[in-house]
Amino acid sequence: MAEESRLDRFRHALTGTARAVAEDAEIEINWTSDVPAQVGNTVRVPMPGRKLEEGPVAIARGVADSFALKQRHHDVRLHGRNRPSDPLARQAYDMVEQVRWEAIGANAMLGTKANLSAALDKRLATDPITRAERAEDVPIATALSLMLREQLTGQPIPPAAEPGVALRREAIRAAIGDDLESLAEKLADQTAFQKMTLDMLRHLELVETEIDPQMPEEEGDEDEESTGEDDEESPEEQPSENKQQPMDAATQPEEGEGDDSDDSGEFDADGDFDPGEGDEEGMMPVRPNRPWTELPDDFDYKAFTDDFDEIIAAHDLCDEEELTRLRTYLDAQLKGLQGVVTKLANRLQRRLMAQQNRSWDFDQEEGLLDAARLARVVISPGSSLSYKIERDQEFKDTVVTLLIDNSGSMRGRPISIAAISADVLARTLERCGVKTEILGFTTRAWKGGQSREQWLSKGKPENPGRLNDLRHIVYKQADEPWRRARRNLGLMMREGLLKENIDGEALMWAHSRLLARPEDRRILMVISDGAPVDDSTLSVNSAGYLEAHLRKVIEWIEKKSPVELCAIGIGHDVTRYYKRAVTIMDAEQLGGTMIEQLAGLFEND
Repeated sequence: MAEESRLDRFRHALTGTARAVAEDAEIEINWTSDVPAQVGNTVRVPMPGRKLEEGPVAIARGVADSFALKQRHHDVRLHGRNRPSDPLARQAYDMVEQVRWEAIGANAMLGTKANLSAALDKRLATDPITRAERAEDVPIATALSLMLREQLTGQPIPPAAEPGVALRREAIRAAIGDDLESLAEKLADQTAFQKMTLDMLRHLELVETEIDPQMPEEEGDEDEESTGEDDEESPEEQPSENKQQPMDAATQPEEGEGDDSDDSGEFDADGDFDPGEGDEEGMMPVRPNRPWTELPDDFDYKAFTDDFDEIIAAHDLCDEEELTRLRTYLDAQLKGLQGVVTKLANRLQRRLMAQQNRSWDFDQEEGLLDAARLARVVISPGSSLSYKIERDQEFKDTVVTLLIDNSGSMRGRPISIAAISADVLARTLERCGVKTEILGFTTRAWKGGQSREQWLSKGKPENPGRLNDLRHIVYKQADEPWRRARRNLGLMMREGLLKENIDGEALMWAHSRLLARPEDRRILMVISDGAPVDDSTLSVNSAGYLEAHLRKVIEWIEKKSPVELCAIGIGHDVTRYYKRAVTIMDAEQLGGTMIEQLAGLFEND
């Protein structure tokens, strides 16, 4: 009881300190064994352990101090007003702002400076910057934020990240000039600091077009009007459950919002803790599938209009009764194949579990109750209960996205096998702790739809670009349990769903969703049976318009993105597009090929 009382006293002291720093008497501190988060005025910080050892205590203090400083010095609406839409630029923008509010506290209070440093060391432990061997492996947002922290507080780069920052420092300095010094002069002015941050991101070519942040010092009723439709998310981006988000504004995953509070935190795309902007997910576009705005100017690709595009959840395309019927039909079609794929999936599961190598420390004072040692308590009631703690696993936190071509040429056996293979694979990976997202892409109409009608009504301007209405389908979100999404995959059997395929934009859409994920490792697997085809687009643009765009998108992802890309072609040579790809001539091979490809990726890692 003495240790529990001591821990409780520490929590009360931490709460009092946070209230004083934030100048908010309503703040409460609670312990968590999960990721830190903020729900309303309650902050959940890592439990330091009953022994209150120095290191974990400093980390808990650092997390609480960061939240408190954010509460006092950070305006959520102001921050969201000009937050970039590009994922990499958005991550850098958020991390730079966190450095600002933490620097204010670090410069004013020496104890706070030490606490924040301890929390930073903790989250850097899982950042790719600590493992980078080449400049392109270094997350630019992390390197930039650490260089800014060095400028604002005079603190050196943490030793674990110093080699990584050194790989990028010269290039960043050459691009931004004296931007870091200018930011230091506006530390207390969030509006001016934000404007200079956007200038710096433009110098780094993370933001392409200039934004004019006309932001008043005081927020009024106009704030809500200014956000317009951006304050809403499309239905398919809502979570399957209303649950607490991990902490970091840099992520803002499309799959869902966290709490309704203004300040729920998250983990960023590299798995780093950051007390983020919970309310700012509403700032994301309603239709985020506008990939050409995220690509270099020389991509020479556009859409005539995106007014008729849609990202839609599978269950919104037909009623529950029809989904159930379609799933039953899918199961009946593939009774024989499912057993084969399941055996292969079990083999993959054994490979993955072997890499995770779980081990335990026994006879601990806290942790999970050790059921194997309960017998001695029964025999000798005076004996204390025994607990066990699982050791850290080396296996990387991973998310896999399966992007399935839903074009008309996939009709019949190929789409059936793709659906059941994705289903079995998602179930297998879920058992191994690997989250899986299943997406599909097609068009809403044959030969153009409403986009073409609008083009005709405007006099058929030359070189209109993409001239069809996109339909991107979310069959299973990454955070959604397999059992809830299983029925959705039956939608691929629906007559009339499969139309044309515009692969380049679908690839960018799936890629942007992966970038917004907090997992340390992100894998994108594309399943297709042919080159991109849309008669309406190809009939009025240059030859190979869609294929050229797909090639450029693939090259961009393979060279510049942290996402690992692979592809499987069914009767179609995808190796001419993708570096990591395999072509199969018979759809019956798909399940085994998907599993072998994933197993190879994990084993290579």
